[in-house]
Amino acid sequence: MDASIGNVSRPRSGEGFWLWIVKILAGGLILFLLGLHFVANHLVAPEGLMSYKDVLAYYQNPIIPIIEILFLVTVLAHALLGFRGIILDLNPPAQLLKLLDWIFIFAGVASSAYGIWLVMVVVARGTG
Repeated sequence: MDASIGNVSRPRSGEGFWLWIVKILAGGLILFLLGLHFVANHLVAPEGLMSYKDVLAYYQNPIIPIIEILFLVTVLAHALLGFRGIILDLNPPAQLLKLLDWIFIFAGVASSAYGIWLVMVVVARGTG
């Protein structure tokens, strides 16, 4: 019998427990939010596609921008933690990993801020 069968996923060397938990939970949350996003944007929309006018009206529901921002931040966190995990597999020196951690943090914060700004622009266009 293969020894790898039945092994439970666990953090990689260099990956803290809490980062591992965030990555696992984010993956599950992404599946839920992606399903919600797909249903709302493609199955409920007439002909499976929203027009620009439909999107502006859709974003006027206060829960929609919150869900879309949560989706954005969750995908970013999961992707960046996954990319960091790939780099951990390459066994980089500790100093390089520390630098990459800061680069990932900056990229995540900057991308989140830009995405949130875009959502707020769409919300503002719908009210104006």
